[in-house]
Amino acid sequence: MDLQLTGRRAVVTGGSRGIGLAVAHALAAEGVDVALVARTAEALEKAAAQVSRHGRRAIALVADTSDDASVRTMVQAAAEQLGGIDILVNAAARPAGAGPVPGLAELADDDLRVELETKLLGYLRCARAAAPYMLEQGWGRIINISGLNARKSVSLVGSVRNVAVAAMTGALAQELGPRGVNVTVVHPGLTVTERTPGMITARAGAQGVTEGEAQAQLDATTTVGRLITAEEVADVVTFLASPRSVAINGDAIAAGGGTPGVIHY
Repeated sequence: MDLQLTGRRAVVTGGSRGIGLAVAHALAAEGVDVALVARTAEALEKAAAQVSRHGRRAIALVADTSDDASVRTMVQAAAEQLGGIDILVNAAARPAGAGPVPGLAELADDDLRVELETKLLGYLRCARAAAPYMLEQGWGRIINISGLNARKSVSLVGSVRNVAVAAMTGALAQELGPRGVNVTVVHPGLTVTERTPGMITARAGAQGVTEGEAQAQLDATTTVGRLITAEEVADVVTFLASPRSVAINGDAIAAGGGTPGVIHY
């Protein structure tokens, strides 16, 4: 299937590692010019150099999505250097499980506030800045990377931030969809990235099991029998970024390998 992406221009936040970097690679492989966005210049430049090996333009733009002025400057620079913006992939957020899950008595306002500031409002800032370029040309795609904690109650903070992103996605889709800009949200589960080996080692140590046993425990949390990789999540995102995905707008797409014992309809 031709995804009809050759010559499109994308902004990918969180593009220096993990799912964001995998998405940048996948888009570039389909002929998209990509602006990779993150806060750390050195890692970003390295990532952009890797992505450029697909034969498309890959530029590095340092920005902090928790700051609106930084976001607006970044989006303007991306539009000027790429000649416009067709696609926005929001993936700049703190990883799920970055710290212990506090109980209600220990939960501080800032535990939630920092997540909403970075993920929900960060995604909103980027969409608000990039959408005018898409609306002017009558076509665009915005894909928000959220997470399957939106469908679980294991973490109050993780669930609230991800549900909020899904709700925002639906609202933006209703507003922008009739004008040619589709907005979707992708919910990865626990995904294999550069962080995974360390996480498995830590899990094995905490539980007093071998790393192989810890890996098997994680694999059993999916219905495909293994963890999904960042590259496999990126395949889903790349389709959603294409004109072929026009039938999907405002919806949440799970990309975690399937959750045992659960039906969503």
